[in-house]
Amino acid sequence: MPAPGPGEPAPPPAAEGAPVAMLVDMTSGRVLYARDAERPFLPASVTKTMTAFVAFELMAQGKLRADQMIPVRDETWAEWHTKGSRMFLERGSSVSVENLLLGIMNVSANDAAVVLAEGAAGSVPAWTAMMNDAARRLGMTNSHFGTPNGWMDNGVTHVSAHDLVRLAEAMIDRYPEYYHHYVGRPGMRWNDITQDNHDPILGKVRGVDGIKTGFTGEARYNYLSSAERDGRRLVMVVAGIDKPGDRRKVAESLLEWGFTAWTGHKLYDAGALVGDAQVQGGKAAHVGLVAPRNVMATLPTGAKSAVMMRVVYQGPLVAPIKQGAPVAELELRTGDGQMSRVPLLAAADVPVGGALDRLRAGFSRLWR
Repeated sequence: MPAPGPGEPAPPPAAEGAPVAMLVDMTSGRVLYARDAERPFLPASVTKTMTAFVAFELMAQGKLRADQMIPVRDETWAEWHTKGSRMFLERGSSVSVENLLLGIMNVSANDAAVVLAEGAAGSVPAWTAMMNDAARRLGMTNSHFGTPNGWMDNGVTHVSAHDLVRLAEAMIDRYPEYYHHYVGRPGMRWNDITQDNHDPILGKVRGVDGIKTGFTGEARYNYLSSAERDGRRLVMVVAGIDKPGDRRKVAESLLEWGFTAWTGHKLYDAGALVGDAQVQGGKAAHVGLVAPRNVMATLPTGAKSAVMMRVVYQGPLVAPIKQGAPVAELELRTGDGQMSRVPLLAAADVPVGGALDRLRAGFSRLWR
């Protein structure tokens, strides 16, 4: 078991049951627990989280609609109608993006993931290229995707716990409405077949609202989870566990420990203006920076500490800038020597400016 830092609470003994594990407090960015968090592993159906994320991006851009109907190709049905978890899609039918995403994220439908990939991108290779592009943009440096559903592909598809935390944070921060609509339902009924969500602690541990389980004989039992209590949101990854009961025990104990052994001290509410950043080449010389979520300093329960904060970004930022884009970070340093960061978003659009705008911006920087 990784040794706790000075003054930190000891993690629960059950955490030893996970070969790979990570627990992060999103409200502060502080890593509460980590074991082999950078080590690549086989995600199995946790892969579907990236398929959902790419779909959310396309929907937000207007390139994919929830009511868009996608046909189930005969070849796709023949390959996937008996493989693993599925939605039992019918040969020759058409299914909405809405229902495909509900099937992917709540009953782990392998067939739905392939149908969505083919319908949205034209082919599975084109879709996985989009998944890998998203991974690159999110900084998922130890991950690669060769399949939209996590079916065994000789290790081509792999992730790390740290990368999955990045993915979960981006999904929740950028697409909260999609997240809460498509993720964390108790199950689904389709084609007169009712199936339960495979999530072992959804509806059993307070605050848990997703995200995705995974299992193959090669990958063993994996789980990407998130829970929110009293304004604090934790993201957890456990992987490589031999038995489903052990996965549930590890997940439940880690989350409960994260909420009870640690306390969040609020610094900013979600949406609060935290600072601003210089902008080059824009109609405005500066852009406000807002918190996408509640921001807290996370400390061991009962501990007190001063918190130092500073805004960090590579600047000046270059126009155009889109409102809501992650453009900076708030660095938090506590008296116990721990440093963490949370993202900050652009408060407004900053279009490219003309010559007069650049002149005004230059004078503005001189007099700040």
